[in-house]
Amino acid sequence: MIKTLIKSKDSRDDTLAPSKFSETVRVRRAPGAQMRIAVFGLGYVGAVSAACLARDGHSVIGVDLKASKVSMINDGKSPIVEKYVGEMIAEGAESGRLRATQNAADAVAQSELSLICVGTPSRGNGSLDTAAVEHVCKEIGAALKGRSDPHTVVLRSTVLPGTMRSLVIPALEAASERNAESGLYIANNPEFLRESTAVEDYDHPPKTVIGAVDEETAGRVAALYAGIDAPLFLTGVETAELVKYADNAWHAVKVAFANEIGSLSKAVDVDSHDVMDIFCADKKLNISPAYLRPGFAFGGSCLPKDLRALIYRGKTLDVETPLLTGAVLSNKRQIDRAFEIITATGRKSIAFLGISFKADTDDLRESPQVALVEKLLGKGYQVRIYDRSVHLARLTGANRDYVNDHIPHIADILGDDLEETVAGAEVVVIGNRAAEFRTVPAMMRPTQRLVDLVRIPLPENFSCRYDGVNW
Repeated sequence: MIKTLIKSKDSRDDTLAPSKFSETVRVRRAPGAQMRIAVFGLGYVGAVSAACLARDGHSVIGVDLKASKVSMINDGKSPIVEKYVGEMIAEGAESGRLRATQNAADAVAQSELSLICVGTPSRGNGSLDTAAVEHVCKEIGAALKGRSDPHTVVLRSTVLPGTMRSLVIPALEAASERNAESGLYIANNPEFLRESTAVEDYDHPPKTVIGAVDEETAGRVAALYAGIDAPLFLTGVETAELVKYADNAWHAVKVAFANEIGSLSKAVDVDSHDVMDIFCADKKLNISPAYLRPGFAFGGSCLPKDLRALIYRGKTLDVETPLLTGAVLSNKRQIDRAFEIITATGRKSIAFLGISFKADTDDLRESPQVALVEKLLGKGYQVRIYDRSVHLARLTGANRDYVNDHIPHIADILGDDLEETVAGAEVVVIGNRAAEFRTVPAMMRPTQRLVDLVRIPLPENFSCRYDGVNW
């Protein structure tokens, strides 16, 4: 897999000239020769992509099964309603840079790059219908069969992780009887276009993501967006496939979250927009990357308690909060998941490093690490705990009551020597981000297993079996 490359927005030096349509629509003069591109599928994504590519000086052939869409493009009319697209299609058709056909073989023969933009609708059971993607891949492959000139195929359609390797690449290689060694380059390039602002989003995307199996292919596709001022990520195909779903799932979660807070606000006669205006003003924790890295369950004295209280208050007001309720269930599932990973090792002797919910604190209240240790002990595992910040003599009040309720014999299994604790176990579990735990991999024997709940950096020569809780 190729490594991820990030280019900052300031790393480009391209000349932008204003368009006659609007100041927000710009003609980009991309460096190097213009490309000959076939765009398969003239629906929303395909029509916008074809119009923007033709506007930027590329020679574009749109391909669609529907004669009506083909005729509209050739007549200089847009098959979709979208700001600026109609004007750009008219200009592209008039200049000869944009035309359309129903003949896939003709389009491929006159192109060096094929951009697949066909739909991937939901079936009745929620699964993805990729029949159109497979059909187009076979058409492109058949058109390439017997040819030796290089050709790049880029999937722009939204597909689930694994689709590129299980469907797209095999279909193209089988139909064309070619592969990367014979000049067939295949990549995934998810789109981030919103209806009504698609041209603006095309020109100023939040990011450009290209998934490929090798750097040469990624570079070929990246050249297509050389004039776009946005962070550029070159990564593996599975990562590129999943990024689009992560984006849309997060957008859906945000909408649902805001609406649940709105429902609770209305029930207690509070202006929900005032609440969310203040919420969104917090760019340090709320509207930021904070808490958005996969890891272990949340815990501590605030999050679990306040979430439960809000859910209970909703019940008393007859306000359903399925998203907030689901967060509690999802959090519990992370503890179960870690337990399953540890028990799957088949080993009974466990060194658990860090049981406070956060490093450099002795707060054990509602620590998911404590819950995990409790579960292991209940199933007969031999657990030895090390946590420099936890000293039983200093624990008082609710903190001491909590640990005594969950691990009443903690004094018998709490060690004060890190190396000794690691050496005496078959499985080492790293529970929080204490800085000293970075040295643990170097202490371990090849026969030991490491289960990581926080994703510590590993040395290049690390030889033990490693399992991350969510990676």
